[in-house]
Amino acid sequence: MQRLKILAQFPRLRRWFAHNLGVSTVRKEQVYLDIAQSVTLTDASYWIQVLFSAGIATLGLVLNSPAVIIGAMLISPLMGSILANGLALAAGDAILALRAVVNLILSCGLAISFAVVLVLILPFQEMTDEILARTQPNLLDLVIALFSGAVGAVAICKEAKGVVTSIPGVSIAVALMPPLCVVGYGIATAVSVSPGSGLAVAQGGGLLFFTNLVAITFMAMVVFLLLHIDSFPVRQRVRAWRESDGESIWMQSLVDRIPASERLKHIGSLPSRLLLILMTISLTSIPLYQSYNQLRDEISRKQQENQLRNSATDIWQKNFGKFADGKVRSYISQLSFREQDRKLVAQLQVVTGQVYTKTEREQYKQLLSAKLGRPLESIALNLIQIPIASNELLATKVSETTIKPEPPPTVAELQSSFLTAVESALDSLILPLPAQLMSYQAITSPVTPLRIQISYFSSRDLDRDGQALLVKDIRSQLNYPTAEVNFNRIAPVAATVTFALNQAQIPPNQTQLLDRLGKTVQQNPKLQIEMSSGQAPSEVGAPAIGRSVAVRTYLQTKWQIEPDRYTTKTETATQPIVELKTVLKKLPKNFSPSVQQDAVEGEVTR
Repeated sequence: MQRLKILAQFPRLRRWFAHNLGVSTVRKEQVYLDIAQSVTLTDASYWIQVLFSAGIATLGLVLNSPAVIIGAMLISPLMGSILANGLALAAGDAILALRAVVNLILSCGLAISFAVVLVLILPFQEMTDEILARTQPNLLDLVIALFSGAVGAVAICKEAKGVVTSIPGVSIAVALMPPLCVVGYGIATAVSVSPGSGLAVAQGGGLLFFTNLVAITFMAMVVFLLLHIDSFPVRQRVRAWRESDGESIWMQSLVDRIPASERLKHIGSLPSRLLLILMTISLTSIPLYQSYNQLRDEISRKQQENQLRNSATDIWQKNFGKFADGKVRSYISQLSFREQDRKLVAQLQVVTGQVYTKTEREQYKQLLSAKLGRPLESIALNLIQIPIASNELLATKVSETTIKPEPPPTVAELQSSFLTAVESALDSLILPLPAQLMSYQAITSPVTPLRIQISYFSSRDLDRDGQALLVKDIRSQLNYPTAEVNFNRIAPVAATVTFALNQAQIPPNQTQLLDRLGKTVQQNPKLQIEMSSGQAPSEVGAPAIGRSVAVRTYLQTKWQIEPDRYTTKTETATQPIVELKTVLKKLPKNFSPSVQQDAVEGEVTR
């Protein structure tokens, strides 16, 4: 009984909604026909809009220009197809649904393909902030699309008065074309640069577009249902138009050829259609919820970091920033925190007129420990002091009778402290496979404040996106946004030396291969040689051993490759050959890198 009462109120709600929006029966007919006519495949101007919108959005993304991207959003050629999907679900119109789906699939394919071509033609393929912003959609994007879809459907249905100004805002809010162009950018990147990162970008952009598509379709369906846009007079008018529309007739003929065409004339009952779209939204919400959690965790982390920064800054300014007479002693130029070895490492860079002593640094740690409520041993302080000229320092004279205070650290000691922090950050650097870190060199000089050279062992170059992420991570850990980071790849070298049967003497024409390998190993002390020596089944004795000895002797004599820099494979060749290749040394667990520091040049080398 209660259910019947609710159903009885539904027509009254529909009439009230349509009356307040000023949507008459004539207006319903006009809206239905306009949307149905918008999904035609023969309108050349529509396809031109798709191409131009995709081109503008793609260029705006790669140029990192929000203004250009907004221009592409305003064109919004895909909105008609998506609204047609919502209308088809609301009215149970199978013909309109098929036309809308075909139009949308072709439009998306054209936009993505054009974006791929543009990105491949461009001389640069850098990951910009505008692209990254569309690779991790979350639940908030779904909510925005739901609101925008409802407003868009209402704006389409209502007579063009003041509400028409909402159409540009809806187009900007849902942003249908830029996510598609991000998909194209990702595919182009996967083809030309990095398959892994490119496909990840394409997946993120595709998820954002699909989220907007489903949400707008659902809200358009709800609005059209509330307006009862498929009333009997409207259906009669649409049926009459469809009998004279060539595309509708052609689509109808295709549907009639299907054995179950009678069932497809209306795409299921209303509860079934609602259940279908709600299930789609629910499935889409799963990855969106995961991204939302990541966003929430990131915001929480930043809030905690801000609290740490505020606490550390407040303690410094109140207790160490001024002299006893109230004059300014120092100010913090850089401040960062990081977790390392279960310790909170605070790195402060201060500009000071009087260098702080070890005792003062310990006092700061104690105050910070009390403020944060953490044990003293769980906090580490890396204080980088930049001394400046001070009249007080120049005028200070220490008499022989007074107790000599602890001498302030020298410029060399301050530089050494900073380079130690650099070493700590680079030691924890993890490169994407198959690259392996070989060595690094950090140099500071008056001309270049900080220059880092990283050498890695890999069969291929790090892609541009990977290098950009590593540079960003290094600069973030060092809190040094202007640091110059360069990468140098050491490629593996392989050589196969072929011997004559029953001979262990290296043929003269084979020494060039050994020279190339020996030179590489000599120049890179962290490389060693993996060698496999074999012999043919027809050979007599054990010439494989002699061949191995001959190769080692040659390399040791000409290139000074010591015996401890060889490893032997367990598998042996079955031909009169010696196979060699360079591999990276396996360092022992207790390995401690040798560090060279030059206080003048400020150099750290590992």
